[in-house]
Amino acid sequence: MRPGPIARVLGLSAALAGLTAAVFMAPASAKTPEEVTAAVAAPAVAAAPAAFTHPGVNLNTAQLDFVRSKVQAGAQPWKAAYDQMVASKYASLSRTAKPRATVECGSFSNPNNGCTDEREDAIAAYTDALIWYITRDDAYAQKAIQLMDAWSATIKDHTNSNAPLQTGWAGSSWPKAAEIIKYVRGNWANSGRFDTMLRNVYLPKLLAGSNSNGNWELTMVEASTSIAVYLNDKSAYDSSISRYLTRVPAYIYLASDGALPKTVPSQNLNTTAKIVNYWQGQSTFGSAMTGLTQETCRDFVHTGYGISSISHVLETARLQGQDLYPQVGERLRQALGFQSRYEIQAQPVPSNLCGGSVVRGLGPITEVGFNTLNTLHGVAMANTQTLTERQRPSGTNNLFVAWETLTNAGNPN
Repeated sequence: MRPGPIARVLGLSAALAGLTAAVFMAPASAKTPEEVTAAVAAPAVAAAPAAFTHPGVNLNTAQLDFVRSKVQAGAQPWKAAYDQMVASKYASLSRTAKPRATVECGSFSNPNNGCTDEREDAIAAYTDALIWYITRDDAYAQKAIQLMDAWSATIKDHTNSNAPLQTGWAGSSWPKAAEIIKYVRGNWANSGRFDTMLRNVYLPKLLAGSNSNGNWELTMVEASTSIAVYLNDKSAYDSSISRYLTRVPAYIYLASDGALPKTVPSQNLNTTAKIVNYWQGQSTFGSAMTGLTQETCRDFVHTGYGISSISHVLETARLQGQDLYPQVGERLRQALGFQSRYEIQAQPVPSNLCGGSVVRGLGPITEVGFNTLNTLHGVAMANTQTLTERQRPSGTNNLFVAWETLTNAGNPN
């Protein structure tokens, strides 16, 4: 595929970060260093579209049609990914929803009063919606509606210390299911009640933020962006994108940031010691650490959550006509490459990175970002590609990521 202008910007930024061509290939027609620096640093204006595109949360009609055609043709890896999805517990037509009026989620899932049930019912609704789109078997649409109706008739609040994160996790899956059912299938009698649930139970908590670790805020931003699109709420969309554009630079480090990572003003990280502590004790930065995230030295599992949400919001914004790649694309590319390098153990962990040891387990989170950068913009990402292909078909993390080999692998739309 012919690289577009974003690929050219991203390509030269790799050189600026000191990466080798063996890892990331810069297109020949790259921009000057000054142009790249300006593109990466320039703020984007959060601007909701005049009219939202539906379906348009992570997937649009062209993408869904591509998936459907590949599965029907038995093409790989989509057919294997589809079979994996259909065989999962989330696709069961005998599933019974387990809604609660109050979902109480404490730290480390203690207590867990409805937390797993809510997240998994939301993933199941999305799973059923995808199966309906691919097969047009209305039993799956009815099951998705049944799950969404059960929760919209019951839930009133999320409580305890993990309430913001739980709201983000479940709130990232519900609108993906609802977009397909409401805007493609239609004939959903209680869709208004479901809309009210998202507007009153989820959106206020998400927009309030938590000021916690990066993956919390990014997951919450993903959920609020997705819900805003589904509800056609321009104000919520603009608020979400504005927070996103502050949070992403504070989560992924680039050498161009300087001696220390960027911070979120409201967190008052105003000393080197505070920043190092927030970055899990990592005190060495610079070109060799380009792509490091705020949670890399915590573990790759939580890092994966943050990278996944960054990818999802970028993709949803793109489908809504807002190009955020000049601001965020390079950080995403570097984060995927940095984590993938050590996940696949392409090189030893240096002593100045996380004390010479990392906790691997990135999870099934690379497909969306890799497809956007590699398939759509022609950016070579050797380590990310190796990891992505090794993990196919990627399934679900049972929290908010599901079936992305099926939906995004090689998807040109």
